[in-house]
Amino acid sequence: MSGIPELSRPHKAAVPFIFVTICLDIVALGLIIPVTPALIADFVGDVSAAGYWVGLFGSLWGVMQFISSPIVGALSDRFGRRPIVLLSNFGLGFDYLLMAMAPGLGWLLLGRLINGITSASISTAYAYISDVTQPENRAKYFGMMGAAFGLGFVLGPLLGGVLGDVDPRLPFYVAAGLSLLNFCYGLFVLPESLPPENRKRFSFRSANPLGALAFLSRNGDLLRLSLVNLTVNFAHQVLPTTFVLYAALRFGWGPKEVGWTLAAVGVCSAIVQAGLTGRVVKAIGEKKAMMVGLSFGVIGFLGYGLAPTWQAYVVFIPLMSLWGLTGPAAQALMTSKVAPQEQGTLQGANMSLMSAAGIFAPLTFGAVFAVASTHGPVTAGAPFVLAAAILGIALLIAAGVKAAIRHSGSGAAPSGPAH
Repeated sequence: MSGIPELSRPHKAAVPFIFVTICLDIVALGLIIPVTPALIADFVGDVSAAGYWVGLFGSLWGVMQFISSPIVGALSDRFGRRPIVLLSNFGLGFDYLLMAMAPGLGWLLLGRLINGITSASISTAYAYISDVTQPENRAKYFGMMGAAFGLGFVLGPLLGGVLGDVDPRLPFYVAAGLSLLNFCYGLFVLPESLPPENRKRFSFRSANPLGALAFLSRNGDLLRLSLVNLTVNFAHQVLPTTFVLYAALRFGWGPKEVGWTLAAVGVCSAIVQAGLTGRVVKAIGEKKAMMVGLSFGVIGFLGYGLAPTWQAYVVFIPLMSLWGLTGPAAQALMTSKVAPQEQGTLQGANMSLMSAAGIFAPLTFGAVFAVASTHGPVTAGAPFVLAAAILGIALLIAAGVKAAIRHSGSGAAPSGPAH
């Protein structure tokens, strides 16, 4: 394959669509966060039992992501990105309608399992960006996608809470409408990004979690970057797992304070990922940007866990947001180390690894908080200190990664024959 050209006019229209797709997918996911526990409680008739089912729903969603992400990524390498993205949007719309009309807990659980499968196509969106951008610009675009994630996580729960006050099933209908609207929009503006000559044969031998791990471990740098991604996503789970409980115990915060804080986090993260990532990577390169991001992550988590007052905690939010440099820089490094026809496989394997962290990390941080909080508010920050230590390990692993080598006329360094 010759060098990746500047974005064509169709792709210039398609890239914003990919960003909108990511944002709307996350908004849709966020819409149902405030109302799903209440809906489960209505079905089981007991709040304590609902807590068990909410945890089970979350873990099973992660399991489905873990299993299906490599399959979806490999399918996009075989059949192209466009059909996978569009089928996902349509599937998500159908799935949200199913959950909106669920007559019982079993149907709601089925909808959540389907959601775990159809949401796995986020990896295909990342592969699409890899297809149509120059390697040196990918960190910038991945940063913009990270900003779309952040914006979605801010808007989704806020809108879901408002709509849920009207009817707990209304957010599901709105989420379905957004996904189906996205599908219709994509039919007209989303061209295929992977030409037929760059596609590869589908094989279940590689399109499974074990095959994904084998793919990621086939060279030293890819393995190191995979471990960085794993530890980063493991550490990130401390926030959704313990933040609300920690803030209530340490600072006496209620839903209003938590909501405003999460909004501030989302805004700061969007500024870093959309506004700073491209500039920082251009100035110092992907590896150094990744190292800087991890360093600020360590500082930020230590600040969160040790802050003596809420004012001190808030001061660390903009510092912590610089952690957002890590993901786009690491993603850009990884895409530079595999061939163009393997970008979907790479992103599917990455997503599978992230899902594995999402299965086990909440159990770890939840247990640490349960033990630490029994000794009082001061020690309740122990999960954040643990997250800082985990990022410190990621920093050591990242130090061994080689910087990206740019080859004129090559979109990515080939790493194996096409099939």
